[in-house]
Amino acid sequence: MGFRIRTVTNISVCQAAAVMLPTLRQLQYFKSLAEFLSFSKAAEASNITQSTLSASIRQLEDILGCELVDRSGRQLVLTEDGKKVLEQASALLRDAQDLVQGVKSRHSPLTGRFRLGVIPSISPFLLPRMLPALRQRYPDLQLYLREDLTRNLVASLREGRIDAALIAFPYNTEGFISAEIGMDEFYLAVPDNHPLADLDMVGIDALASERLLLLEDGHCLRNHVLAATSGRIAPPDEDIKATSLTTLVQMVDNHLGITLVPQIAVEANVTFGTNLKLIKVDDARASRKLGLIWRRKSSFEGNAKLLCDEMNALLKNMREPNRS
Repeated sequence: MGFRIRTVTNISVCQAAAVMLPTLRQLQYFKSLAEFLSFSKAAEASNITQSTLSASIRQLEDILGCELVDRSGRQLVLTEDGKKVLEQASALLRDAQDLVQGVKSRHSPLTGRFRLGVIPSISPFLLPRMLPALRQRYPDLQLYLREDLTRNLVASLREGRIDAALIAFPYNTEGFISAEIGMDEFYLAVPDNHPLADLDMVGIDALASERLLLLEDGHCLRNHVLAATSGRIAPPDEDIKATSLTTLVQMVDNHLGITLVPQIAVEANVTFGTNLKLIKVDDARASRKLGLIWRRKSSFEGNAKLLCDEMNALLKNMREPNRS
């Protein structure tokens, strides 16, 4: 009898341990609460009542044996345990979403939801020309786009808020898979009455006395242009910076300086309505690479590779007339 009692007791302990695991729904509710730091707003975003959300968070805290939220002040604050749980919960929810979407994508490539992040120096120039062809070829693809700086997209990709990111290289993408879709050369933009305006090609050394206008800090295009010039142009005036290429082009058109413009922006007529002259830069470093990055071992890897191949082919086709 003793043996039987111990056996039943052990089984009960195992069953209890299994029951005490958090559910994905509880983790989703906690992640929503961590985002809004408000029970009412989190409940509204989760389409449940505030009492249901509160009870679910209490159950999660009981299972984990710790408080996740400090409720003592006027404003909710995550505890140290809550911050750690949020990080792990986000990873679990990301993997669960990857599992569902990944299985679907293996049976039907480039169908359903795909969340793509794109940097500002690419999205307005490349996507309007690529998206119609992608929609025609893959009508069941639901492409959700998010424009942001590279560092923010990398963080979103790591946390599972997007599935892939279209960025420019070089950039540190350690921990991700990357694939190139094409090169993006730089062109010099100067006013049409500039001494260099009559040239068809110019070297970086010829620009040593010029004022170089750049995007503000945080834009990787700024770093790529600085890398291309390698310190051979006068340091930029920190009082004159732009948040977009369109603004940068307008500054050059108003004789505030010169700048380097990527090829995809040139092909999208970013200088339309200005009196600027675009000159090819004779320097192998005056370029950047465009490509996709995605998480290692992601269930979206198949879709990311296929999307990369499609973009590579579309970019080549768009530039084909320019080669004739």
